[in-house]
Amino acid sequence: MRASNPLEEKVIALLEPAAADVGYLLVRVRLSGLRRKRLQIMAERISDGTMNIDDCSKLSRAISPVLEAEDPIKGFYDLEVSSPGIDRPLVRLEDFARFVGHEAKIELGAGVDGRRRYRGIITGVSGDQVAMKVDGADAAFPFALVSEARLMLTDKLIEEDLRRAKAAEAADALARNKDKEEKS
Repeated sequence: MRASNPLEEKVIALLEPAAADVGYLLVRVRLSGLRRKRLQIMAERISDGTMNIDDCSKLSRAISPVLEAEDPIKGFYDLEVSSPGIDRPLVRLEDFARFVGHEAKIELGAGVDGRRRYRGIITGVSGDQVAMKVDGADAAFPFALVSEARLMLTDKLIEEDLRRAKAAEAADALARNKDKEEKS
């Protein structure tokens, strides 16, 4: 789910080390377009899961030389580095564990008990199984069957995101002040 084809998987393998070196985790990579291609890189800080415009610029500068040197995508393309957003895709099992208690919409590649689509509250992860509360009933399915998953925008998610953003902003300010003190 982090990639939808072998070329995107190759791009992830090429860029992951450079992204990690500057403190970022690649969330998802998508290559789209026929005449004008676009390589979309969704990422977040390893430290706190946030991603702002300065982070996007920093990551873009870190991965561009790798893309130029390795040239995995033939022809011209636009590079877009972005945050996964508040209603982010859930692409790793760890994402489901991180967002327990939040509402998600999930589509499976193959049905479980005749069902392929789920919308409900993530209640947990056990081994490779994702558990949810859907329409008041418990449901579970193997993570390997998930073809697409996304958080749903709710008041709870917005409140949590605001708290996380404020904490990240405070940590950034503290780091900037420490850098200033060390330079003086």
